[in-house]
Amino acid sequence: MAQQILQIRDLKKYFIIPNPFLFRTVLRKVEHKTLKAVDGVSLDIFSREAMGLVGESGCGKTTIGRLILKAIKPTAGTIRFGDKPVETLEGKELMDFRKQVQVVFQDPFLSLNPRMSVRRIVAEPLLVHQMVPPGQVQERVIELMELVGLDPHLTTLYPYELSTGQRKRIAIARAIATNPTLLVADEAVSGLDVSVKAQILNLLSNLQESLGLTYLFISHDLGVVQFVCHTVAIMYLGKVVEFGDTKSIFEKPLHPYTMALLGSIPKVRARGEVPTPIKSPLKGEIPSPIDLPSGCRFHVRCPKRMAKCTEWEPSFMDVEAGHTVSCFLYC
Repeated sequence: MAQQILQIRDLKKYFIIPNPFLFRTVLRKVEHKTLKAVDGVSLDIFSREAMGLVGESGCGKTTIGRLILKAIKPTAGTIRFGDKPVETLEGKELMDFRKQVQVVFQDPFLSLNPRMSVRRIVAEPLLVHQMVPPGQVQERVIELMELVGLDPHLTTLYPYELSTGQRKRIAIARAIATNPTLLVADEAVSGLDVSVKAQILNLLSNLQESLGLTYLFISHDLGVVQFVCHTVAIMYLGKVVEFGDTKSIFEKPLHPYTMALLGSIPKVRARGEVPTPIKSPLKGEIPSPIDLPSGCRFHVRCPKRMAKCTEWEPSFMDVEAGHTVSCFLYC
């Protein structure tokens, strides 16, 4: 049985948005609104598995990644890495956590220091966490470069001299330098052309197998998630609305939102073939997370909404083994 390495329970992150027109005096009480970026998310991530976190832009998936990395503090809820609550980690325990949980950012050009050579970028985590003796750093850098499929001669170059695919591989090499347990990949293949995207996905799959990595794969690309992930969580406006193994989600989606997402995936068709119409197409705009609708948050766009959807928020139900959904269609 797989070991649970990360447990998230009722996680919430609210951002206070002050009204800029009310900053007239220091002593005046400032009115504000609350943006509910993450609003009661519970997830379990198991060793050597890849979980996909999927949803439209603004649904809160990147915020969850930042909360897991302890880049921001949660408003409520708990995150446990192993047997320790992440929000209370300090000092040496926090350094150990940083070593065990690494991240690959969406834009490698912005996440790599332009003043550092590739050698320094990859060597930095080795030196910070004292992973190898100083005399062996160069040797370990070359090993990491070869592990991600790059020529060691590139270590003398700077990020601006590399292609986007090469920068992405450098970011991965830096992330795995500390021998992490969990790797948070935030849109890790976004912005890459098809051939390079396939190469990076194959690299991530090979690294998971050879290094025993666990992934949280944050993406809006369902095709990528289907290729890499074992389980998938579908998010909408700060909440998870469906969760299950990848095969169940893609072959038998339950939530109307999941059905619409899968129906929107572009499909290659033969010349002259009539395109298949999208089932359950969505209409309207995503509601603002500052002014959320009552009841089910999806009801304003849902083609299958019922009267109670506007008044009550559905709870999670186990429809099949390991496949849960938050929808009144299954109550």
